[in-house]
Amino acid sequence: MGSKISGLGMYVPERILTNHDLEKILDTSDEWITTRTGIKERHIAEEWVKASDLAVNASKEALDMAGISPKDIDVVLVATSTPDMIFPSTACFLADKLGCRNPMAFDFSAACSGFIYGLTIADSFLKSGKASNVLLVGSEVFSKIIDWSDRTTAVLFGDGAGAVVLTSSNDESDILSTVMKSEGSHWHLLHCQVGEKLRMQGRETFKQAVKSMEQACNKALSKAGLTKEDIKLVIPHQANIRIIDALAEKLEIPKEKVYANIHKYGNTSAASIPIAMYEAYKEGKINRGDYILLTAFGGGLTWGAVVLKF
Repeated sequence: MGSKISGLGMYVPERILTNHDLEKILDTSDEWITTRTGIKERHIAEEWVKASDLAVNASKEALDMAGISPKDIDVVLVATSTPDMIFPSTACFLADKLGCRNPMAFDFSAACSGFIYGLTIADSFLKSGKASNVLLVGSEVFSKIIDWSDRTTAVLFGDGAGAVVLTSSNDESDILSTVMKSEGSHWHLLHCQVGEKLRMQGRETFKQAVKSMEQACNKALSKAGLTKEDIKLVIPHQANIRIIDALAEKLEIPKEKVYANIHKYGNTSAASIPIAMYEAYKEGKINRGDYILLTAFGGGLTWGAVVLKF
């Protein structure tokens, strides 16, 4: 049994918060933000909008592309650090809003690494034969946990959702290799305690992110029996353009083979890779049969990489 990616979808809120908007409330500037992060704008959900609301829109598009009814989904997985409630899970709300028929549904939190962790979970369900169709969504409303007086974090994050539908297949799996890691002793570098706002030690997080993702990418390539020359496109977590550029340099991969859309959305955490996958596909930068390398790093600390044959 193998796993096939049969549908992609994304959704971001309509409201756009630009760097010039942030200049009015923070001691910062468009030049400062752009130079240090690569971000020009981000999408912000209205106060009443929840992670499941964003997830519904992304999921509908992915289901349409896959040609699958919500009633055919066996498992609903939601990677999120900003759930609708402590419980029930955002996945349960999403399944209900989509009209799924009693699927297994649960959330999991690996911060910005959530989506690639989720690919591993989905792949396990499908390869074991315990599911035929899995809906995997990364959905975040980080605007609700941001301290808007802290310019070191307020400029970085945005809201959004990305979704994929994975189906079982008798052919070779689209997911060729996965590498997932964590290091809980470094939790203090990037965290959000219950009832408080997000906190980050940017400089040290930067160093850990580049080193960890480089190692994970190399290991995932080795496990897949591929080299970096085989890869059509690297899609990294969209955290900071300097991290993306540094990773490309460490991997010795040309920048044109490393996808970035951070300028439009900022860091959407678990949603960033599926949103980037969707846009790369729509832009014709990846096609069926291409080898793709995904990698992410987030609070936990968590990190990992996945090699796909898209």
